[in-house]
Amino acid sequence: MADLEIRDLHVRIEEREILRGVDLNISRGEIHALMGPNGSGKSTLASTLLGHPSYEITQGTITFMGEDITEAEPHDRAKAGLFLAFQYPVSIPGVSVANFLRMAINAKREEPIQVKEFRTDLQHAIDLLDVDRAFTSRHLNDGFSGGEKKRAEILQMAMLKPDVAILDETDSGLDIDALRTVAEGVQKLHDEQGLGALIITHYQRILHYVKPEFVHILMDGRIVLEGGVELVERLEREGYDEIRREFGGGEVDAVVAGDSGV
Repeated sequence: MADLEIRDLHVRIEEREILRGVDLNISRGEIHALMGPNGSGKSTLASTLLGHPSYEITQGTITFMGEDITEAEPHDRAKAGLFLAFQYPVSIPGVSVANFLRMAINAKREEPIQVKEFRTDLQHAIDLLDVDRAFTSRHLNDGFSGGEKKRAEILQMAMLKPDVAILDETDSGLDIDALRTVAEGVQKLHDEQGLGALIITHYQRILHYVKPEFVHILMDGRIVLEGGVELVERLEREGYDEIRREFGGGEVDAVVAGDSGV
């Protein structure tokens, strides 16, 4: 049994159906990439997994660590060990990165974390991710560059130690140095903490720095292809249009790459 199981997930916003039968399994220690063209439903899946109220699940289930969380509140999903790295993180003026991290940790615990333990954990995360200690004194995302916002989220993951993290187009708008920092951070947390990750992306470039074991192609609200890193290489050669012509986008049953000769 996978730690995160998505079964026949159908989702709509207002009267428009966006996801039309998504099946996906993710466990701790696994790195997955979900790729697809703009408008395929990638961000809808991320928002639905974390319980965004604007997205209505009309069919299917989401199970995490053996518990049905299809109707669970966002904070309950986060406390259970799911994490969402947003495409556009919000700013919180007046709250330092360090204070935000301590509040987030305490929200998951019955007893508040002791100051000494927090400082030790924070220093370890700073060292692991090669972050300037002064960074933690700044107000969360207030005046941050795109790369700094992503670095703050990776630091949150290091401190909160989720079982599975959903990274929703976390590479959007990053320069090459910031992209490398984010990718290497995810890889380090995978290697040290056993983090499971679903990297949702439109582009292939982040996957040059963090190597997924499993790759899924989403088109028109359905996963149409699944395989390994060879799918990333195929996309670089052919693009999404060729896959859409071959499999008809989401209008056909999903095909496992190994079974289709791809």
